Order: sequence, then C-alpha cells, then structure tokens
Amino acid sequence: MGITNSNKELSAARIECGGTFQVTLSLTAAPDIVTNPTDIVLILDRSGSMAGSALANLKNGAKAFIDIIDEATDGTQDGQIGSGSRIAIVSFASTATKDTQLITSVADLKSAVDALAASGSTNHADAFTKASELLAAPSTNARVMVMFTDGQTTAGPDPSPIAAAARAAGVIIYAIGLSGRGGVDVSALEDWASKPSSAYVAITPDDAELEELFKDLARNIAKPGATNIVIADQVSDCFRITSVSMPTKGTASLLDASTVQWKIDELGTTQSEAAVLEFTVEHIGPCSGTIEVNESITYDDTEGNVVSFPSPELEVDCDIIVLPELCPEPVDLTVNGCEDTLEFDAGDLGMESLGRIVQLSVTLQKVCPNRRVALAAILTEVDDRGLEYRRGMKTMVIPAHTKEACQDVTVRCIKFVLPESLDVSGSAGSICNARNFKARFVAHYIDNDFACCNTVL
Repeated sequence: MGITNSNKELSAARIECGGTFQVTLSLTAAPDIVTNPTDIVLILDRSGSMAGSALANLKNGAKAFIDIIDEATDGTQDGQIGSGSRIAIVSFASTATKDTQLITSVADLKSAVDALAASGSTNHADAFTKASELLAAPSTNARVMVMFTDGQTTAGPDPSPIAAAARAAGVIIYAIGLSGRGGVDVSALEDWASKPSSAYVAITPDDAELEELFKDLARNIAKPGATNIVIADQVSDCFRITSVSMPTKGTASLLDASTVQWKIDELGTTQSEAAVLEFTVEHIGPCSGTIEVNESITYDDTEGNVVSFPSPELEVDCDIIVLPELCPEPVDLTVNGCEDTLEFDAGDLGMESLGRIVQLSVTLQKVCPNRRVALAAILTEVDDRGLEYRRGMKTMVIPAHTKEACQDVTVRCIKFVLPESLDVSGSAGSICNARNFKARFVAHYIDNDFACCNTVL
C-alpha cells in the first residue's frame, strides 16, 4: 500500500522571540496489495448534483481504479482481482445501495459503475453504514473505504460517528471531494478520513481531474511499502535547527543549520510500520508574528511514492523593533596572491562612521497603541575628574504600533560618532584608551487627548 500516512507537527503554537520548539516528522507505510490482501469498498456519490460530466468522469475514474488494482494483484489485467483482494461498489443519493458485494470480477464491478444514474439528495451516513456492513464479515484482509462526494450531507443523520467507528475498527478511509460544484464540505471530509488529512484527503474543483485522482489513489494502495527513503526538511531563515534526535528508524543528520536529512532503508515492506523523527528548532529573528516554519520539504524513494507533509505555522511574539539608522554598506576588494600592494578607490564615505562609534539601544516600556513617541538620546563623555563634555544629541519619532494592548518597544542602533581628537581620558596617541560616557534618554507621547480649556487643536 506504499506510504499511507505522513505528518509534520510542532510542540507549540506560540513561542517568545528567540525561543525553541520541537518538530516531529512521522511516516507510515504498508506492504503491497499482493502480500497484504485488501478489501476495498468504493463509495460513489450519485446524487442529483452529479448529473452530466461529473458522473461520466467519476465512472471513468472508478473503472480505471479497478483496472489498476486488477493488474497490481496478479501482474496482468486478466479480468480477475487476484491474491485474495476484493472490491465492492456502494453508491448513494437519498439512500445508499450495495451495488455489489466484495467480489473479484472486474466485469461485474464495471457494470455496476456504468449503471449509476444521478438523482436525489446526499446521504453520507447511509453510505458509510452500507460500506461498514460489507467490511464487517470476519477476514484477515486489510480494509479500505474510498469515499467520493461532491456535496454536503442533505439527508440522513450525521455521518461522522459512523466513519469514526469504522476507523476505530481498523478501516482506512480515503476521501475524494469535487469542490467545483459549490457544495463539498472540506472540513467534513477531513473529519471522516484517516489522519492526517494531508495523506488521506484529495480535493479537486474540476471533474476532469477525477480519473487521475482515482488512478493515483489506486497506485498508492497497490505499491509495496517504501525503500531508500530520503527526506530533506529545510526550515525558513527565521529559524535554525539546534539538535536532532535519533529517529525510531533510519538515520538523520544536519546538512546545514537549516536543513535536516532523514534516510530510511526500508519501511512497511513486510508489515504496516511507522517511523518518527524529532528535532529542535530555535527562532533567530528578526521576523515575528505568524510564520510558516517550512522553507521546503522533499521526499524521494525507489518506488516513486508521492508524499506531502503539512506546512505548520507558529506565532512568534517579539518586541516591536525600530531601526532608525541603517548600517553602512560594505565595499568589496581583493588583493591577488602575487601582489605586494594594492591601490583601491573606495569611493565616497559617509562622515558618520569616522572615529569610534557608540551604538545604543533602549526599550520604551508599555507604549500604548496608536501613539507616536518622541525620543531623545543625549551622550556625554566623562573625564577623570568627573566633568562631562557634550558629545551629541539625537531626536527621533518612534512610529505608533497597532497592537491591542500596550507593548514594549525596543529602539536599536542609535549611533554616535566619537572622533579620537575629542578624547578626554588623559591619554593621547592611542585609540585603545578607555573612554567613559553617560547616556540619557527623554521620551514622551506626541499623540494624546489632552487639551487646555478653550484650546482648539
């Protein structure tokens, strides 16, 4: 049955700036349909909304599914499903019908599919009930339901408990939805299907794609486990991977600070089998808010299984960062190996970077939303007698934030240029002297609702 389950989960939904969290990758595979005989019930929607091309394409898809399973079980399309596997057809509208029992005759299965006609409402509960009855007889076969529908439940009770009971009994449920006709309830399909939904639910808006969806599903069910698996998971540049645990199967290693590679020689080739890998990720900023953890994740194996993993998001809560000044742009230059000297014109150089530079940061606590702040930074230099000398003052407007509550706002990179000619430490002729300074900050709101009597603002 190839890869039957793939998932990616985070240990937290929210972290602080610079925090860490665990990532868990999981993968499940099962043997092929020859060594693992399987009973499959195709549950097909024939309600009135399926009239026209949708029903025609559904029939083509279901018959292609039957042909692929036929060939996979005995190596040829000979009209008989072999190796102990069987297929049944259940169709539904206002009520459901067992169009066939679990049988091996391809001709009888296709005849049942061709006989479907569209009319009536949509009763998913009765469809799951009839399919469960077919799979209830004692058998050592694996059991699979494939639910196809294009609409929401409009007749019968809630189908969710019936689908849940089937899953609890060991039935694997796949769900295929046709959304282009405006009725399918994607969340319902995800509720009915086996977990995770990324592995067991397929949605298409175009009925022309139904045949390929059924073909892909049949190939997946027919495939043997997986061998020579290679998974490469790269996190976004907002994060880095700090450690990787030993996986339950295979080996894992870091390719770089953002990419982990997981290799498994074989999985699910003799029995249904799961593998899990955990690794720790650290937020490195400066991004904050809702962040998609994945940069990319790729999967490859010898059998050509098509596997997708979820792309979870994480809420990162950081202080608001204001950068009033940009860092100077670097200038590249190269001295060749055989050159003793180099003359290089670096172009224009901004005067703000002469001498020593003191770079200050300050956090304004509990700044209320929607209010700008005026901030002044004042720097003085202190000599060995405690006297102060002016070295500069900077004033700036800190933009208002729009969060719901008051927030700390960090203002970074307030730079002061300190030429050596202003050194008052008492030593001369060296830029290694210790120089002492004092920094003062003044801040107030610009925006406020205060007005003196009779004053119009």
